Amino acid sequence: MAIKIFIVDDHQIVVAGLKTLLRGLENIEVVGAVSTAFEAIGFLKENKVDVVLLDINLPDISGIELCKKINKEFPSIKILGISTFSERSYISRMIENGALGYLIKSASAEEIAEAIQTVMQGKMYLSVSTEHLIHPVNSIAANTLPAITKREKEVLALIAEGLTNNQIAEKLFISPLTVDSHRKNLLTKLKVNNTAALIHLAVIQGLI
Repeated sequence: MAIKIFIVDDHQIVVAGLKTLLRGLENIEVVGAVSTAFEAIGFLKENKVDVVLLDINLPDISGIELCKKINKEFPSIKILGISTFSERSYISRMIENGALGYLIKSASAEEIAEAIQTVMQGKMYLSVSTEHLIHPVNSIAANTLPAITKREKEVLALIAEGLTNNQIAEKLFISPLTVDSHRKNLLTKLKVNNTAALIHLAVIQGLI
């Protein structure tokens, strides 16, 4: 079965370029493309979609807000943020709102294909072009890693899968407040400020 891709971007040149790149990839089918959040929600209600390529800049609401809405209403759909922006805050906010990855619009066909395959497995994908933006400047040396408890590692792994505090709580039979406490402890221990940086550092250090 081909992976069904849906593009949300209001720049027709970008959409045309993405369609051309995706058309050359095996087992990938572009099922539609729209330019507004309103059209996107309408399309998703009526069509089967596996992965949404979602631009940050949309004419009605921001892609960051739409990301949150799609994640809530269509939790099975994987979201990849796409943008010309490379600021740390945009990447972090997109991921915190449910995206499983982020691509710069200049990404190659190979990188897009890798990103799609990665998020389809429920894993986080960070573009090579953006890794340095969310990689902590003071990366922790392996021999100075703080002690992470077994429960914190379990929470960390589920955060990396994109689960919310409530979903993690249900899975581990603990309260959402306890999950939030573990999340905050992890941010403090690993000396990072947001979920995106937390996941990235955890992958780099082999914690997940």
